[in-house]
Amino acid sequence: MMRILVTGAAGFIASHLCEKLKSLGHDVYGIDNFNDYYDVKLKELNASDLAQQGIVIFRKDLNDDLGDVFATAYDYVFHLAAQPGISSDTTLEEYVNNNIYATQNLLEAILKYNPDVKSFVNIATSSVYGIEATVDETEPAKPVSFYGVTKLAGEQLALGLQRTGKLNTCSVRLYSVYGPRERPEKLYTKLIENLYYDKPFPLFEGSVKHERSFTYVGDIVEGLAAIIGKEAKVNGEIINLGTDEVNTTQEGIHAVEVIMNKQLIIDNKPPRKGDQQRTAAVIDKAKNLLGYEPKTTLKQGIQKQVDWYLEKFTK
Repeated sequence: MMRILVTGAAGFIASHLCEKLKSLGHDVYGIDNFNDYYDVKLKELNASDLAQQGIVIFRKDLNDDLGDVFATAYDYVFHLAAQPGISSDTTLEEYVNNNIYATQNLLEAILKYNPDVKSFVNIATSSVYGIEATVDETEPAKPVSFYGVTKLAGEQLALGLQRTGKLNTCSVRLYSVYGPRERPEKLYTKLIENLYYDKPFPLFEGSVKHERSFTYVGDIVEGLAAIIGKEAKVNGEIINLGTDEVNTTQEGIHAVEVIMNKQLIIDNKPPRKGDQQRTAAVIDKAKNLLGYEPKTTLKQGIQKQVDWYLEKFTK
């Protein structure tokens, strides 16, 4: 049994990771600041699910003093907490505070209190690649959004410590993750909600043609959990984690319409600055290093997300 800390634990992907690690018999702790980027009630719902499984969550910001969090020594730290998205309502200062300063403060706390951690697993994003994320990990990053730029900076803060021999670290770049608990402003949760309530869906010009490696959250957490025990093999590595199945946004919309047996009302909007045109995950390294093999089709994953939404929010 390993003792593991997961940051952003009340959020979408991290809450699933906590559950996965707990199911494998590990002792899991979480930390989350429960900020109001989206409805805090959703995070409280996730936190309640985790608490019922015996997962302890520290309610504090990563920019605060973390001495109490590290009163426990951890074998692994999975860093998923971040300022997400490309919303024009989010300032550069918020991205810098939550993606750079918070990461640095966490790393400093680990070096001070928990320097023997087996691995610090930084969770990055395909957004660091830029307009098109269709390349392997050897290609240079070319981010175009505040989100992508600051996530790349956080990744390099962690890898810099690895290069100087101070910390075992790897960084995992995720691709278009969806599934139960997905944030309310993200594509599929918003599609499901707007279809259910017959509300117009804001569709940015050109976005129906965007191509994405839509990856089911269950496959993502399987890949992350596979790092445990392979820390020597992945130390210093950047690893893409997604699916090599590519679908257009239009295909995603159609899949939800078919499952819910309803037609979406479209509210056309101007193009959104910073949107990626195409993502296609190159996951050869993840397959080789982690034995990673995504198995969930888009139809299967959306069905699970629709079932979750109807159970949690319509009864």
